[in-house]
Amino acid sequence: MAIELVVGLGNPGKEYETTRHNVGFRIVDAVAGRLRAGRWERRFLSDLAHTGRGRSVWLAKPRTFMNRSGSAVAELTSGLGIRANETLVVVDDVDLPLGRIRIRPSGGAGTHNGLRDIVAAIGTGFPRLRAGVGRENGVGDDLAAFVLSPFEHDELDTAGTLIERAAEAVIVSIFEGLERAMNRFNQTVSFEQPEE
Repeated sequence: MAIELVVGLGNPGKEYETTRHNVGFRIVDAVAGRLRAGRWERRFLSDLAHTGRGRSVWLAKPRTFMNRSGSAVAELTSGLGIRANETLVVVDDVDLPLGRIRIRPSGGAGTHNGLRDIVAAIGTGFPRLRAGVGRENGVGDDLAAFVLSPFEHDELDTAGTLIERAAEAVIVSIFEGLERAMNRFNQTVSFEQPEE
């Protein structure tokens, strides 16, 4: 099934812009820039933009805050007439090392409250791209504090590369299909190494 809607998860507001939890927003912004999307509008509990470059795709950033993402995704899919399996959700993942990307056609929520709320609203049958924001030495006991913190100075380059590479993965998912994107980006080697 073709991707018709890409939803990046995050929290609205300047105070959250650079946090790990807002990687989904930043990836969708990068996709919007690459595909020259139109201006962002407030619709369906989200900031919503449209691109017609190559093919028609909607890009969205829910304004409901992370833990209530399900209500926005339900509004988006219903209002735009798009099915769950045509909706790619882009989200941060503390269980993946910083820089890793994992794309799946469906599945559970894991430890992510935003995904959990979406699963409760529309079921498990939506594809997702998880962008790793975890540390090699773990995230510590306070998960909320970790995801709501900005990247450390020595992580900024890797985080920036992650965002650009994840945006590329989204674009491949849109134009070449989810399976092609999975084969290309679900690598166990470091994403910074050149592909052979």
